[in-house]
Amino acid sequence: MAQTPATTNPKGASHTGAKAIVPVMFAFFVMGFVDLVGTATNYVKPEFNLSDTQANLLTTMVFFWFLIFSVPTGVLMNRIGRRRTVLLSILVTVGAMLLPVIAYTACASDGAKTARLVLIVIGFILLGIGNTLMQVSLNPLLALFVKGDQLASTLTTGQFVKAFASLFAPFIASWASKQFGKWWLLFAIYLVVGIIGYVLLALDKIDESGVTSSTTTIARCFKLLADPVILLCFLGIVAHVGVDVGVNAQAPRILMEHTDIALETATNATMVYFIARMIGCFTGGIALKKISNKVGLRICGVIMVLSAVCFAVFSSVQANPPVALFWIAVALVGFGNSNVFSLFLSQALITEPERQNEVSGLMMMGLIGGAIFPPLMGAAAGGMGQIGAILVMSIGCLYVFVVSLAYRVLERPKAVKNA
Repeated sequence: MAQTPATTNPKGASHTGAKAIVPVMFAFFVMGFVDLVGTATNYVKPEFNLSDTQANLLTTMVFFWFLIFSVPTGVLMNRIGRRRTVLLSILVTVGAMLLPVIAYTACASDGAKTARLVLIVIGFILLGIGNTLMQVSLNPLLALFVKGDQLASTLTTGQFVKAFASLFAPFIASWASKQFGKWWLLFAIYLVVGIIGYVLLALDKIDESGVTSSTTTIARCFKLLADPVILLCFLGIVAHVGVDVGVNAQAPRILMEHTDIALETATNATMVYFIARMIGCFTGGIALKKISNKVGLRICGVIMVLSAVCFAVFSSVQANPPVALFWIAVALVGFGNSNVFSLFLSQALITEPERQNEVSGLMMMGLIGGAIFPPLMGAAAGGMGQIGAILVMSIGCLYVFVVSLAYRVLERPKAVKNA
């Protein structure tokens, strides 16, 4: 089997040691800023009297851009390099953090409420564009540091770092809301962190010799979907992100609909989710070095289905629902979904090791799942109650489970290549 560029470029290998990887891992923390959209939506919703469907459209505004910019970013990355593309993405993300700060300082009066919402929406759009650039370029940049058979565990380590930003977001927002009545200070704090991340990576030296090309086209990228492995991995990422963003935004509402718990406490569901996800990433980073990707994906699929069942049972009980079951469901889906992204992405990158930039762009387009699932969950919740949102989320869980049971469909093309 062909190896990744990191193993075929000895010169590059000498510039991808432990010192060089630290700023790359810090960039994964900046990547996690995108997950604050779920927390922010839960505060923006009551402030502007938005319905579930309208609030979830804010999430769509963030993840819609993966559909538009993912593949073009893969082409751009082939021309300017992976590190420069990551730097560009951090700059856009910093801009996304700045706009809400301006919205709540310069447009704080009730008379400027519309202007405040407009700035927040534009900030969310920039957050989505910046994260698209980052997701497409940062994962292949990390691939320069490892061999193909270690890629899944290394990507999971990156997701573990990313999970810290996701975890801290609801905690910081809750703390800022209680202490200062300004939950949006979350954006100011992450603005500073983003600037630090840019400086660290700008000073980093990573040799990318032999991994760029000016011949890549958007059409060539889309042709990769003709490969059944690439297609299945793409849909797997759609399912993963759909569940991830959907639970992030909807879990507090599921809890509030069935109990009298206030928003400030209900947002702890998001924190529990990301704690479980962080633990799952840490565990996966170790376990995936010792077990096969097939076994890993099957474990993830089973846990995700169990979480969907727990959510459904909790939501089906009309009087005094078992709140403990809700927290178990949140923890299970966080833990089970934590390694799905890395498993599908690494399988796709290994399948086409010589076209990793293009594959990454195509795979990241799968993050459009974050724009598809939340509005569907919001609409279903509006028509059926939160059980409707749970049913939509369950589709993603079932997809991961079914593909894990039929994992050989992901391995067959590899066997042909090695024959």
